Amino acid sequence: MMPAGHEQNLSEGLPRGVRLGVDVGDVRVGLARSDLDGMIATPVETLERDTSVRRVAEEARELDAHVIMVGLPRSLNGAEGAAAQKARAFAAELVTLLSGQEPEIEVRLIDERLTTVSAHKALHSSGRKGRKHRQVVDQVAAVMILQQALDTERSTGARSGERVQAPAVPDTTQEDT
Repeated sequence: MMPAGHEQNLSEGLPRGVRLGVDVGDVRVGLARSDLDGMIATPVETLERDTSVRRVAEEARELDAHVIMVGLPRSLNGAEGAAAQKARAFAAELVTLLSGQEPEIEVRLIDERLTTVSAHKALHSSGRKGRKHRQVVDQVAAVMILQQALDTERSTGARSGERVQAPAVPDTTQEDT
């Protein structure tokens, strides 16, 4: 029997449950969440970068989230630069913070090419002034990352993106002979 909130969504092959979306920036981190059925992403908050990993882990526990989708910024040709390495480090830190949780919370990296650019365009076309973009652009980008992942889940019946694994623990039980 599955824990409350983890009922199987039979039409999609994935369990019901909240998913979180994260847009990792140098200064701020945007956070979004889905409904239990994984239909729609909505903004949650913008976090300061230095406290964001712990806050995302806390939010995941509070909401009984199944998955955290972290945006992986790649260049148009698919290459990964410094920003992608920061996102990978953020995701790895999340996995470490959440390890040992029951039920397990997956952390996945989602290709997020151009989401911040698209978020700025969406805010601009909605009439929001440029300076005020900074306050919410990371949340909008997180919503876009999460919505893309949700749409992929619905169309494929499988989780989107690349799963981040916990770092391997060295085996110290063997003795030198």
